Amino acid sequence: MSQSTSLLRKRGVRIALALSGGVGAVILSTRSARHNRRLTDDPATNAKSVSASGDGVIKTDVLVVGSGGAALTAALRAKSLGLSALVVEKSDKIGGTSCYSGSGCWIPNSHIHADQRDSVEKARTYMETITKDVGPASSPERKTAFLENGPKMVKWLEDQGYRWTPTPAYPDYFPYNEGAQVGGRTIEANSFDINLIGPWKEKLNINPVRPPLPLFTYELSKIVRAKCSVEGMWTAAKIFAVRPYWNRLFGSEPTTLGVSMISQLIYLNVRAGTPILTQSPMKELTVKDGRVTGAIIEREGKTIAVEASHGVILAAGGFARNKEMREKFQQPGITTDWTSTCPTDMGEPIAAAMKIGAATALMDSAWWGAALWDPVTKNGIWSLYDRGLPHSIIVDKEGKRFANESQNYNSMGTAILKRHETIDTIPAYLILDSTHRKRYLFAGRYMPGAEIPDEAIKSGFITKGNTLEELATRLGINAAGLTETVGRFNGFVEAGVDQDFSRGSSVYDYFLGDPSYSPNRNLGKIEKGPFYASRIWPGDLGTKGGVLTDDRARALRETRRGGYETIPGLYAVGNSSASVMGRSYAGAGATLGPGLTFAYIAATDCAKKE
Repeated sequence: MSQSTSLLRKRGVRIALALSGGVGAVILSTRSARHNRRLTDDPATNAKSVSASGDGVIKTDVLVVGSGGAALTAALRAKSLGLSALVVEKSDKIGGTSCYSGSGCWIPNSHIHADQRDSVEKARTYMETITKDVGPASSPERKTAFLENGPKMVKWLEDQGYRWTPTPAYPDYFPYNEGAQVGGRTIEANSFDINLIGPWKEKLNINPVRPPLPLFTYELSKIVRAKCSVEGMWTAAKIFAVRPYWNRLFGSEPTTLGVSMISQLIYLNVRAGTPILTQSPMKELTVKDGRVTGAIIEREGKTIAVEASHGVILAAGGFARNKEMREKFQQPGITTDWTSTCPTDMGEPIAAAMKIGAATALMDSAWWGAALWDPVTKNGIWSLYDRGLPHSIIVDKEGKRFANESQNYNSMGTAILKRHETIDTIPAYLILDSTHRKRYLFAGRYMPGAEIPDEAIKSGFITKGNTLEELATRLGINAAGLTETVGRFNGFVEAGVDQDFSRGSSVYDYFLGDPSYSPNRNLGKIEKGPFYASRIWPGDLGTKGGVLTDDRARALRETRRGGYETIPGLYAVGNSSASVMGRSYAGAGATLGPGLTFAYIAATDCAKKE
């Protein structure tokens, strides 16, 4: 056995790939040459490397506020250019909402896909068709900076030791717009042995709603259909049976998705000597002669000044959990309850930048989506697959459909908010029949065919009715309207064409549908009781508005003449900045893709200071 184990360790990549399903199911226990030493420098030792000068001031070249994907990318880029960098995080955990994410980055024309169909020009055309004119946040210059530097960022991170993997076949979210593409633009973090970060594992900001599993984003839709497709069953078997066996054999603990992204970036930053201070919130920015010179942080009960000679990079997310800011900037009816961001997404750095005169944009917007909400755990649950699969519809209080349920989540969330302007649609209602329950995973937790637990019914999270009329009565919606809507919808199913909202006509809809259904993967009759429903809320993956920046990620302020000028020494990236995507959403990873890219741009610009 020991000889066999030794052989497997030596030839692990080839053997494991063969036994776990080929290249598309990358074995999660293999390690790259760069990832071959476990970190021994623990967080406490790392923090002690930060020392204040005689006057109690901490001095660094670059101060990075936040510890998500964009923040850690900025710090690593600064270090690679010969600058000192300090990361400060207010929480006791590292990774922010990036650690909750799928790690996907929408980066057109990267070498990871090497897709000959793509180009900067093609992607620019696509972005122009979907973002429209939203002002300087999505200016032509910022679009160009993102598209030209995105592939450079990807290659540079890889050269540092970061491991990417392509996300195959994922369509752009508006696949019929000029310049769109099916596949070739989204990439994600490859697997990473979390044991390599040693004691830093305890610092990871793990999502309490979705514990990490060793899978990739493109495998999620297959697992949802595990009971009714051979591909789904094989994918589930690999994830829950084959992979754990091999991982134990190799003595590793693989991770993917956002946990892999943050683990890899922690690993590379700590190896590079970047100090990462947790429980160290930034309280305010310091300014001298119009230039941002650093910030005041709070640490261990003390107020400490940090001088950043080359710049301060705000990369601490948005304000999705800030009740006052959401009420001030966003439309009535939106709350902090349904967001999928981490609890610390409170927007303090944005407020600090505004206090010194920074301009903002898109503050009324977010990365919208349809969300379930568990009244017991008080957690929002992202609804991506449930609503797009057959035997489901979404209705308002009148029992009427109002949108294509299978469309991309940002458009679906926007549709809920738009409908709410005329009819009470917060919440809307996801209606399912028993065929849906027998075939598909629901709400990320209820296995196909499994009985819904009594506690889910009693809490109001799930509503059940033997008839549509009974279901509507229990929900408090118009029973006649729901019955009429279902009858009309079932007629569309027979014809294979949704005449009201074109559900299933888009390649994006098709991608998330059930391949065993023809001619329309997204349509199935709602006819078999008992029937089920869950309330659907306008959730989000974070707010989209923040500090207005230029094509070098430099913060801007308004001039008396109505234009903008830079604020020297201040940068903002990720959800701390107004998005280059405007109010739209280009494709999977259109949040993190620009976030990491502008972090790379900001740190590069910091190095230009004379």
